[in-house]
Amino acid sequence: MRIQHCTTCGAYQHYPRPICVTCGGDRLHLVRPAGTGTVDSFTVVHRAEKPYVLARVRLTEGPVVLTHLTGVPEPRCDQPVRLVEGSEPPVFTGSDDGL
Repeated sequence: MRIQHCTTCGAYQHYPRPICVTCGGDRLHLVRPAGTGTVDSFTVVHRAEKPYVLARVRLTEGPVVLTHLTGVPEPRCDQPVRLVEGSEPPVFTGSDDGL
């Protein structure tokens, strides 16, 4: 997973865009996020054979990512999560880091 970092104002953004949504600058570079964040909101989808959790995760850097949560038996808002390495599209799981 990669997010954009603006070298003009220091803001991070996701999804990639041609200009910075904070300052309008065009000096954007793709960087790897820390891979940590917190659950902003979530819903359990029951339309599949096995229910799954769809969540909005606010990355430590600030941007919000729409993703799946795995390995979280009882999801809750403000729960710390971490990126599952190598997952594409990005998937997050519970974190013991106590963000």
